[in-house]
Amino acid sequence: MTFSPQTQPESLHPAPQRRDARAASLVRRLKGRSIVLVGIMGSGKTSVGRRLAARLGLDFVDADAAIETAARMTIAEIFKRHGETFFRDREHHVIARLISEGQKVLATGGGAFMREDTRKKIGECGLSIWLKADHDVLMRRVRKRSNRPLLHTEDPEATMQKLIDERYPIYALADYTIHSGDGPHDIVVEHILLELERSLPPGTGEAHMHALAPSTMAAPAAVTKVPVELGARRYDILIGPHLVEEAGQYIAKLFPGSACTVVTDRNVAERHLPSLEAGLDGAGIRHTRCIVEPGEASKSYEVFAQVCDSIIEARMERRDLVVALGGGVIGDLAGFAAASVRRGMRFVQIPTTLLSQVDSSVGGKTGINSPHGKNLIGAFHQPSLVLADTGALATLPTREFRAGYAEVAKYGLIDNPHFFSWLEQNWRGVFGAGPELIHAIATSCASKAAVVIRDETEQGVRALLNLGHTFGHALEALNHFDGTRLVHGEAVAIGMACAFRFSHKLGICPRDEMDRAIGHLAAVGLPTRIKAIQGWSHGAKAILDSMYQDKKVERGALTFILVKGIGKSFVAKNIRGEDVLAFLEEDLAL
Repeated sequence: MTFSPQTQPESLHPAPQRRDARAASLVRRLKGRSIVLVGIMGSGKTSVGRRLAARLGLDFVDADAAIETAARMTIAEIFKRHGETFFRDREHHVIARLISEGQKVLATGGGAFMREDTRKKIGECGLSIWLKADHDVLMRRVRKRSNRPLLHTEDPEATMQKLIDERYPIYALADYTIHSGDGPHDIVVEHILLELERSLPPGTGEAHMHALAPSTMAAPAAVTKVPVELGARRYDILIGPHLVEEAGQYIAKLFPGSACTVVTDRNVAERHLPSLEAGLDGAGIRHTRCIVEPGEASKSYEVFAQVCDSIIEARMERRDLVVALGGGVIGDLAGFAAASVRRGMRFVQIPTTLLSQVDSSVGGKTGINSPHGKNLIGAFHQPSLVLADTGALATLPTREFRAGYAEVAKYGLIDNPHFFSWLEQNWRGVFGAGPELIHAIATSCASKAAVVIRDETEQGVRALLNLGHTFGHALEALNHFDGTRLVHGEAVAIGMACAFRFSHKLGICPRDEMDRAIGHLAAVGLPTRIKAIQGWSHGAKAILDSMYQDKKVERGALTFILVKGIGKSFVAKNIRGEDVLAFLEEDLAL
């Protein structure tokens, strides 16, 4: 925001909100240091800074606004009258003063961090966070305002790219890098809070904090909450123990008077259905059950029809609920039934596997398989609530947990290299069900939520979530979805390894990045080669043919998610089939 010369100084310091337990913990762990947001114009420093300060109960100051108030003229006027050198000197002195005046959240101008003496002063008194945004996002934002003196050129887009090329290597020196995309600024704030929780040393005697973003529904202190902000279709992801038995309480509070049909499989029903039904009884919720066979084979036309008929026979109405209790197969199947019966019912996801907790239960993708390929029949239908019970993971076979971890690692490999580094150091704690597990699930869910908010129906950036899936789905289809030989997470792990090797073969991914990514997958026990699939006998041509049934094929052209390194994935369209075939032949021969 640009302040006019008449703005009073006190308006730069809005009264901070009262701190909740999570905010109080983080402020203590900051030990008096300020949070300083850096980044290019349009990266969202002011908007994110205000929200972050409110969440932490700290003062917020915009350095540019403080300069304008002191100078009694706008930034553009200072540039015009005195030049950029004068402005940068004044900017340095104002930032040095502000950061020395006490703990706060401070948003700096785009060029401030370029000065070494300013970076040094920030490093002495604060933590620097770079809000990194892509060129197209920045241009969409800055076009809304005319007060950007550096962009008053004949070709603003070329000027912006030049600034990116010059400044991004310096911004990368900041203590943290957080992606600032097209989604709501609250998601960026949540990523900042998660990163600070991950990296700041705990205070003396301080327990691990689990309370996440505020929401319309209260949650117990031991439950982590990640919001998915989709306007009228917003919902919460709750993460923590005992959520299966407490589901009735949450459902009754959110949907008073509603009945539900619980869709689950035979194995999950034995372990968890009694606890869920007891909770539903205790909350006074009428409920019926629909139990199917476990495994990918249940994502079929026949079983889908059985589930739909079961819901209808139970006299469930449109405003009643379908509850999906189980892994990804059940979530996809029940969600598609909810999207279809009476042209759309509400549904609740209660994922009981790590893979479904961090991936399939979030984002509204539902569907069944065709003999021609995986998930080719379905709909986008958002859940009304996701309850990720970490206690349910205790009954998960090691192989299934490890397969789910592939999807956790995926979020680091897509666009979060800091999270991937954290996983390299802390994966044993994740597997050991320590506090690292909740952090890994919450970070994964927040990452997926941020992408879903930006691209709900996979028209663009959401396709990045399919890293490894073009390869993986082809392998699953050729394996006839036989979970005894290959489960989905294993297929994704092999697919991601293939994506890194293919990217390296194309000359776009350095070998050390490829080796590091594949090495971590192998270190946790995941397969990384196609030949690791038990009884595999198909050749490169069969794999390529199966890929052409992938949902991302456009006008017969293959689309892949490729990588320039860890955390640097991108959508690659019109990949030549002969290049893929050559890679597969070479990869199968190793």
